[in-house]
Order: sequence, then C-alpha cells, then structure tokens
Amino acid sequence: MSDFEKRIAEAWASIDDYDTAGFRALIDELVAELPADSPRAAFERACAFDSTGDSASAIPLYQAALDGGISGENRRRSVIQMASSIRNTGRPEESVALLTAELERASDGLDDAVRCVLALALTDLGREREAVSIVVGALARHLPRYQRSMAAYARALV
Repeated sequence: MSDFEKRIAEAWASIDDYDTAGFRALIDELVAELPADSPRAAFERACAFDSTGDSASAIPLYQAALDGGISGENRRRSVIQMASSIRNTGRPEESVALLTAELERASDGLDDAVRCVLALALTDLGREREAVSIVVGALARHLPRYQRSMAAYARALV
C-alpha cells in the first residue's frame, strides 16, 4: 500500500472526528498531492461531499472521475455512489438506468451493493415488489440455508 493510500484510508477511518468542513478540507489537502485532472482526486472529493450530506455536489465529481477514466473498484464505486446521489436528488429513473447497465458489466464483490441501491431507486418509483425481489435474490446467496427457496421466492415476486 502506498503512503497516499494509507493516509487516505486513515482519513476515511477518522471521518467521525471531523465536522463537515474539516473533513472535506482534509480530503482536499490529501488529493491536492495528485495531478489536478486526476480521476482519483475527483472520486475522493465526490465521496467526501457524499459522505457529509451533499449529494448534489458529489454527482459532477463522480462523473468527472468516470469521464477521466477511473478504473477498477473505484470505477464501480463511482457508479454506485453517483447513482445513489442521483436517487437522493430526486431522479430515481436515472439511478435505475445507471445501475441496470452496471449489472450487465463484469461481476465483482460490489454486485450486491449495486442491487441494494437499485432496490432503493425502484422503491422510489413505486416498484416495491421488484425491489424486494432484487434484495431477496441478493441476500439468498449469503444465507447458510434456504438459498434455493429464497431465490425461488425472489423470482416469484416479479
């Protein structure tokens, strides 16, 4: 782990020790070490806005990170978190579109996070049965028993 990665992880672990402005300033100070057009810098700033309650300011920063070519897990986190922020700003249809497309991409450990945010957006659209189906289907894989039954119930909901 690089020194930057260690310090950014420490900053995130200490978020509750700061007020909103203080935490955002801490992240700004750390990402100032990165190139100005760094997609990682945009991502970290977006996360800082998002985690301190300003979804609207986070959205363009997530988009900048994606447009800038952020990759790996942070690319997927950018999509998930941007879709959540979009939902939080009253645009659940856009959130559903982003997350539905994301589910068609390569699978990884964040698949269930995609599904959870998708379920929330579907609920905002009055599509509760579909939302519950998605969440139960995602949860079924993690159960020590009843996996087949829960997966079947999830499919039956829709």
